Amino acid sequence: MVRWWGSRDASPGKRHARLARAVTAGTGRGRTIVLKPATAEDRQRRHAMDLNFTPEELAFRQEIRQWVREHLPADISHKVHNALRLTKDDLQRWARILGARGWLGYGWPKEFGGPGWNAVQRHLFEEECALAGAPRIVPFGPVMVAPVIQAFGSPEQQQRHLPGIMSGDVWWCQGYSEPGSGSDLASLKTRAERRGDVYVVNGQKTWTTLAQHADWIFCLVRTSFEGKPQTGISFLLIDMKTPGISVRPIIMLDGEHEVNEVFFDNVEVPVGNLVGQENQGWTYAKYLLAHERTNIADVNRAKRELERLKRIAKSEGVWDDVRFRDQIALLEVDIVALEMMVLRVLSAERGGKKQLDVAGLLKIRGSEIQQRYTELMMLAGGPYATAYVHEAMDAGWQGEHVGAAWLAPLASTYFNMRKTTIYGGSNEVQRNIVAQTVLG
Repeated sequence: MVRWWGSRDASPGKRHARLARAVTAGTGRGRTIVLKPATAEDRQRRHAMDLNFTPEELAFRQEIRQWVREHLPADISHKVHNALRLTKDDLQRWARILGARGWLGYGWPKEFGGPGWNAVQRHLFEEECALAGAPRIVPFGPVMVAPVIQAFGSPEQQQRHLPGIMSGDVWWCQGYSEPGSGSDLASLKTRAERRGDVYVVNGQKTWTTLAQHADWIFCLVRTSFEGKPQTGISFLLIDMKTPGISVRPIIMLDGEHEVNEVFFDNVEVPVGNLVGQENQGWTYAKYLLAHERTNIADVNRAKRELERLKRIAKSEGVWDDVRFRDQIALLEVDIVALEMMVLRVLSAERGGKKQLDVAGLLKIRGSEIQQRYTELMMLAGGPYATAYVHEAMDAGWQGEHVGAAWLAPLASTYFNMRKTTIYGGSNEVQRNIVAQTVLG
């Protein structure tokens, strides 16, 4: 079996070398992969890209690990490690703990109240939180709209919105997708008509995650029908308590209420809530989507879930099946490759070089990996994994499980992860974008 991050303190370069040795030994089917000797060009490229963490970065990792160990509530960590249902209180409790430390906006510069960490430090923070069992930060406020407000918002918008986002007290949701306008986002039809000091918004958004909890929504709206579709879009910040907004739940296959439809019926939005310039929202949307797609890759969660997959395989008696371990090994190799891609970006940024535009690549590979580990968990669980008891997703449930307790969340997670290759721009569309912008 391939083992690569047995020690979290091992440098990525050393882990990569161990992986190469493990792969050359085969994965159980008698295969031997022959690695070609490195050429002079390969050696030069290797020296130009340093994937090892510095002593200072390793000390930073230890600081984060210790802090998370001391402050992450045990009940929340238990839910995350066992894929049990997280409530709004769970998510907001952890967000407020991070906010009190100034780390909810861990990617923010110091001038906006953030820690001012570099790309490597942000990666280490994400990794330590994920492996400790911390919930993913709800991204819509601190990871998505905050960078847009920082880069393009007015000083008044920055002063009004950033403190509430950082504290974890104000929740945001994203108003992008519409019926008929998903991956083809530029075709959106929600209209914002300027009338004096307000925009009057009419239309519908869909697949709006956690809108039932949100205090604010950032929306792409159409303010002009002239020229190309992208040129008539604007970026509005809208208070969810404004009259005329209604939220209708979309209950998913597993019975969960995660996404919603949001309707706007003559909703009056102050002109001061326009971010940047009118009809320039597409520029801000692309800026935001780069953050979203990188976040979707979530290599650190994949590493944590891989270990969970191994535990399930051992508990269900399929670990000794060489063919099944082959599949786990192949998944592990792909997770290593995804991490190497992330570290390649970090290395370029640390060296002051222009990094490759790989947000689309990260989204494609990360989302496919998420689907694969949920599929393998279902296969490891066998017939017992197909049963779904909604109440069994709650921590402390005392009812009768179908099979072992750890199998209860597998079907829900499997079906939920079908979305990852669609949202944030479907993978088919992302491949076209990568072909045009990266390959030329």
